[in-house]
Amino acid sequence: MSTSALKLARVAGLVTVLAMVPGVVARAGDDDRRSDQNQLIGRAVLPVSTYDTESPRAGDFFEGMTNPPVTFPLPGQPVQGFSAIVEARRGRWLAMPDNGFGEQGNSLDFLIRAYHLQLDFKTARGGSGTVTVGDYISFRDPDRVIGFPIVNESTSERLLTGGDIDPESLQVGVNGDLWVGDEFGPWILHFDDEGVLLEAPIPLPGDLKSPQNPFLGGAAPTVARSRGIEAMGISGRFLYPTLEGATVADVTADPNRRLMFEYDTHFGRFTGRQWVYRVNPATGFVADMAPLDRHRLVIIERDNGVIPAVERRAYVVDLRQVGADGSLVKREVLDLAAIPDPDGVSLPPIHPGDVGLGNPFRVVCESSEAIRVVRRDRVLIGCDNNFPNRGRNPVRADDSEFILVEVPALRDR
Repeated sequence: MSTSALKLARVAGLVTVLAMVPGVVARAGDDDRRSDQNQLIGRAVLPVSTYDTESPRAGDFFEGMTNPPVTFPLPGQPVQGFSAIVEARRGRWLAMPDNGFGEQGNSLDFLIRAYHLQLDFKTARGGSGTVTVGDYISFRDPDRVIGFPIVNESTSERLLTGGDIDPESLQVGVNGDLWVGDEFGPWILHFDDEGVLLEAPIPLPGDLKSPQNPFLGGAAPTVARSRGIEAMGISGRFLYPTLEGATVADVTADPNRRLMFEYDTHFGRFTGRQWVYRVNPATGFVADMAPLDRHRLVIIERDNGVIPAVERRAYVVDLRQVGADGSLVKREVLDLAAIPDPDGVSLPPIHPGDVGLGNPFRVVCESSEAIRVVRRDRVLIGCDNNFPNRGRNPVRADDSEFILVEVPALRDR
């Protein structure tokens, strides 16, 4: 495939178990009701069996394994496992999966992409509740700037795979460039708007390296596996990469401590500003964050892979407010395990045996790893279904879910 074709490839070979019809993103003015409590406003679901069949198949490392309705190897690239979502073209979103199947070794054939999605939310006023998959951006390194051998080392396109990077967070810079937070480094990856890597991976301050870091050189890792940059906020030209878990040193010394850094995309350097964010012991992991305004971020914490989910909450922090213990002051604004659904937006079940629907609605996927503020008092949340885990249904692999939630507390300054 030519570089120009890779710029924005069309998923013409999409296969899915449900018909996906065009829809319109629920915009800020679609429903002007106001409530003084959190409330589920909309829900859209992408079936788990959604593949790009015009691309190489994936999942060869699981050949013969079945998790209904998924059977490996897959007929193409799975459009699943979303760990980040940002605004894209009018009426669409850009959603990015992570490294694929959860491990570096089993994701060598999973191509790193970001998909344009159109979400037609089911709301109290109607809507199909479906997701339309459009074009995608292929992340790649044709200019050989990454600095270490990749899976597709000898090809001209040098498409990046889950064997090379583990992208967990995505932000769009002021000039349209794409900034990705990665767990394998952990480091920041800088791409142009077509998915071309522009510079070598940017390491975090303090010599933080995971076991998957190709430059570890036999040294002991300072960040545990899968505890790198899971969340990365943005405000203007500044990025705020944050560790999902404790550093190796903090595991015993201060296990609830998470480090947040500030990176200046204009000057291409860390500013030296650094914060401590403390998680609740019941949640433990920083899953994602989104800017609320110039100084404030909305942050999701989640539990350690409990299925169905038990603990995941959203908090607001103000980078100007640090408590007596030296950590950011946080304020809870949403319990994702108990979202009021008085209008029955989440009903009826899509599959027999689905759990966590009705009033209250529960986000039950293993990992809630995508959040975006879509209006002053609303958030869009997406699930990483850790393809193909089971949370919504005990006998069926999870679909990908996207929900709109009204959060009145976000109006407070």
